[in-house]
This record gives sequence, structure tokens and C-alpha cells, in this order.
Amino acid sequence: MPKAIGFKRFGLVIGVAVALGVGFIGLSTSLISVDNARDAVKAQIKAATGLDPVVRGATAISIFPPDTITLDDVVLGETPNQPALAAQVLTARLRLLPLLMGRIEIADIVLVRPRITIRTERDGVQTNWSTLLETLARATKPNAERTALSFSEIHISDGSLTIDDASRGIRETLHHVELSLAWPSISKSFAATGQFAWRNENVEASVAIGDFYAALTGDNSSLKFRILAAPLKVAFDGNMSNKPTLRIDGTLAADAPRLRDTLRWTTGNAPPAGGFNRFALKSQIKASGGTFALSGVNIELDGNVAEGVLSYATTDRNILQGTLAAGSIDLSPYVSTFEFIAGNTREWNRKPFTNNDMTAFDIDLRMSAAQLTIGSAKLGRTAVAANLRAGKLAVTIGESQAYGGLITGSFALAKGKTGVDVKSQMLFANVDLENCLGQIFGTKRVEGKGNLTFAVDASGDSVDALTRTLNGTATLTATDGSLSGINIEQLLRRLERRPLSGAGDFRNGRTPFDRFTIPIKIANGVATADDTRMDGPAVRLLINGTSSIQARDFNLKGTATLTGSASEPGFDLPFIVQGTWDEPIMLPDPQSLIRRSSAAAPLLDAVRDRRARDAVRSAIDRMTGGGSAAPVPPASGP
Repeated sequence: MPKAIGFKRFGLVIGVAVALGVGFIGLSTSLISVDNARDAVKAQIKAATGLDPVVRGATAISIFPPDTITLDDVVLGETPNQPALAAQVLTARLRLLPLLMGRIEIADIVLVRPRITIRTERDGVQTNWSTLLETLARATKPNAERTALSFSEIHISDGSLTIDDASRGIRETLHHVELSLAWPSISKSFAATGQFAWRNENVEASVAIGDFYAALTGDNSSLKFRILAAPLKVAFDGNMSNKPTLRIDGTLAADAPRLRDTLRWTTGNAPPAGGFNRFALKSQIKASGGTFALSGVNIELDGNVAEGVLSYATTDRNILQGTLAAGSIDLSPYVSTFEFIAGNTREWNRKPFTNNDMTAFDIDLRMSAAQLTIGSAKLGRTAVAANLRAGKLAVTIGESQAYGGLITGSFALAKGKTGVDVKSQMLFANVDLENCLGQIFGTKRVEGKGNLTFAVDASGDSVDALTRTLNGTATLTATDGSLSGINIEQLLRRLERRPLSGAGDFRNGRTPFDRFTIPIKIANGVATADDTRMDGPAVRLLINGTSSIQARDFNLKGTATLTGSASEPGFDLPFIVQGTWDEPIMLPDPQSLIRRSSAAAPLLDAVRDRRARDAVRSAIDRMTGGGSAAPVPPASGP
């Protein structure tokens, strides 16, 4: 029983104490006028930031718990044109103990729906925050005299940040900004953590500055920041200074699951074709005056890993430059969606090219690789330079060790009036033609070593349209090789012995040659071969005619000669080649075969003579009974 009485007395004492505390707080706050509270908050904000707040709305005080002072429509750094910061509501949370003594001391500040504007002046250097930052630097100077205890935290709730740089045509706005700022009231460091929305993506961010005063005055200070979003992760750890211009030096790391989405998010454009998925970057970075220099770069894209140096400038135009080296590069993903042939139709692809605007930035890259793969083509050590300027792409192959020889040339692509303009000049020197033509052009008809050169140009909105406007020249020269899939010598010898026996199946075997030359002129999609010649140990071949590139068919004629010895004449056989590229038809000239036949030649001569032709016809009629048959009257009626 005594214990119960003791507990009751203790509870009564606690209740009385609480009531007295609440009453004392209420009495203290009642003695504080609204005007005095507003002036005290303004003075402490100015002491901590150097910025003089302008309150354009009402002021309200709330009683414990919690004790707060709310200011409506507050402006910091008001300028004639536009304030640097304007908050719909500023709420100052007060410290309890000073409040019991009748003093107002801010514990932290909450800015509700603030609008922050950073506007670059016409000189491209000064901003509407330049003067404010100088004032802020004086206020945060170590050992600076302060009229009141400074608060240590500022919270931004549902704010917006607008960056307006008219000199560079940049205007970006961050929405739904939620940030907590660790204000350097005691220590010299500054930190900000939170999140915001930019271009419909939620971004988590954090910034840490080791010496806030040094950073404001332009002296060297440590800097760390992290950016985390679905399209991109970025981390930096280094130093910064602002004398005479902003400089950043440190380690940069970036990671993106799909670089294509990252570029679409940051620039509004995505690269054409396929690829540009998994991306990772690590390097040392030095940034100054809109130029970012990356050294010791280790970059990974779609499984390709390269090392080198890069730079990115945003001065006159956005331009990426650099030199990279890799052990092995596979470019197949970037050409995987580009199809020359439409499915299994064996016709040129008529699908319009994707209209990607690549004028937002320029590229100047030089790359080397020990091995290079492009689809089915596999190349050895290769040096390539790629240049993209004002939407015009130029790729130059300095040298590529491939197919036992060398490949050099260039390829240019630009936006034209009817789609795209394409130009290419290539030289395949002393290459293995079977592998080269097979992997690049899909045909393995020519074996041996040789040279292939071509210079072509075309315009159109699809592959099919390009074939109709193709112009240029091409030359194939081969030595000590053979034509596969046909044995011309065997065919000629069979026809020499028995001209009317038929060609039979000649689409197998090989035809050896010492030299094979194909010169081609192309005009409006029609390739003309005027002097194609093949010289072999037993066969000589001469061909001329045309081939429609758009229709993918042949219209050729030529002469195949079975070369004989000095004492034996050769055997000449005129022929024609017609049909599609996939299934060409070679037809020997029938009159020449008849003339060579000892049995059919007199008949051919007789047919040419009218009297002999009539006699032959009469004899045939008598044998078949045609001569005694009554004439058939003409048909009547409709």
C-alpha cells in the first residue's frame, strides 16, 4: 500500500512539472511578438548565409510541440529581374532550451516548394549567384563574427532548380527536389543528399565538400559526388578549385545498363542501329572551362574493352575526341539491324532508314584493335578513325591486316535530300579472295590471291533505293587461282567431241586460271563489264555485258576457248549468261554447236539454201505422208 501511494505521488509530481513546463513555454512564446520573431529569424539566416531574406507574406508562430516560426513567400537574393531563390513557405524550427529563456534560436530550416534559378550572364561566366556567393563566403569565413548561433541544417521540400545559360542554349529544370543540406555552422565541411526528377527520371544525388569556405572563394577543396538513376550511375572523388576558372581533378566512374537509354535521356537522341547496351567507364578526369580531359581510360561497351585517352568539350560544340586501343573488338551489334536483303525474299531491303538526328554532338575517334569482327567478317590488326561532324559520318580504315593482305579505304554517310548520301572507296590488296569475298560479299566463286578496288556513291532512303542510284567503278584482279563451282575445260572438251550431246551438269568442279580481271563501270544501278578476261592453262574466257544491281540479274555474253597446242587449233564456244545472281543460267550458242556437228552441219547448210530447203521439206513430207494429205480448209466463223 505505501508503494502504491509513492507511485501516485511521483506521477503527480511529474504531471505538475510537465504542466508547469508547458505553461512556462506558452508564457515565453506569448511574450514573443510576431515582428520580433520574424526579425530574429531573418537575422540568423543572414548571419549564417550572408543573404538578407525578404518576407513578402504573413508570419505565424506555433506553440509546443513543436515550436516553429513560419514565414510565407520568402525571397533570398532578390534581384530586379528574378530572385535567385523564392520559397512559398519558410519554416524555422526552434531550439527548446533557448526558447525557455525567451530567446529564439533556429535549429534547422525547411524551405517548402522553393524555386531556385541559376542564370548565366551574357559573358558566359558570371551568374545571378556570383554576388550572392561572395556574400555567402564572407558569412561562412572561419572565425567570422556572427550575431547569433547559426543553424546546421537546411531542408528543401518539393523544390525546383532551373539552370538557364542563354550563351550555350541550355535551359534545364530539376523538379520535385528533396534535399537535406548539412550547413557548416561549426565544421568547415558541407554536404547535401537527396533526390530530384530530371527528364522524367528520378535521380538520387549526394555532394560532399571538404572545405566549404575554400570552395566558395575559389581555393582548392576536396569534392565527392554521387548520382544514381536508372539510366546512369556516376561517382567522382577528387578536388575542385575556381581560380581563375572552375577546375575539377579526380577519379571518375560511370556505369549504365543501356548506353542507348542514357544518351536518349541526356541528349534526346539515340545512336542508330543496334548495340550501345552495357557500358562502364573508369578514368582520371580534369575538367576546366567546359573541357573534360580523361586519362588512363578503361572503357567497356557491349563486351568490348579498350584503354586510352578521351576528351569532351562543350565550348563551341559538343565534341568527343580520343584515342583507344583494344585487344579484340566486335562491331557486329552495331550493324546487326542493318539488313541488305529483306528476309528470305532475296530482294534488297526496302525498309526506310531510321532518321536519327546526330547533329547534337561531334565525334573524332581513333581506334586500333588486334582483332576486329564485323558480322561474318573477321579482320586482323586494324586501325580505324571515325569522324562525325554536323551529322556527317566519315570512317577511315588506315590499315587492316586481313585475309592475308591489307585493307584500306573510307566510308562516308550524310543526310541527303532523298534520304542518305553514301560514298565509299576501298582497296583490298593481295587478299585471299575466297575468304574475303565470302565473308564480306557472300560469294565464294573465286579462289586465289588478288586485289579488289571500288569507288562508289549512291543516294536514297533505303537499301533498295541506293541500288537504283549507285554509280562508280570496281575492279577485281586475281592470279593463280580458280573459279569454283564450274569446270569449263571439261564442258568444252565434251562439246568438242559431241557438240549436240548437251552440256550436262557442269556446275561443279573448278576452272584454274593464271589471271582473272573484271573491270566494271556502274551507272544508275547498272554494272557494265566491257572487258572481263580470264586466262588459264587450258581455257580462255572473254565476257561483256551488263548486270542490274537493283534487279540482281545478269545479261552477259562471251566466248569460252579451249586453248590447244601449237599444232592443234582451239575450240571456241560463244555463250550467254542470264538469270538471277543466285541461280544464273549459262547457255552455249546452239548454232555454233550445230556447225561443229558432222551430222547436223549439212542440214544447217541445206536449210540456208532455198532450193535445198524445199527439196528436204518435200522428202520429209513424202516420208510422213504430208504430201498426199488434202489441204485443210480455212476455219470459218468467229
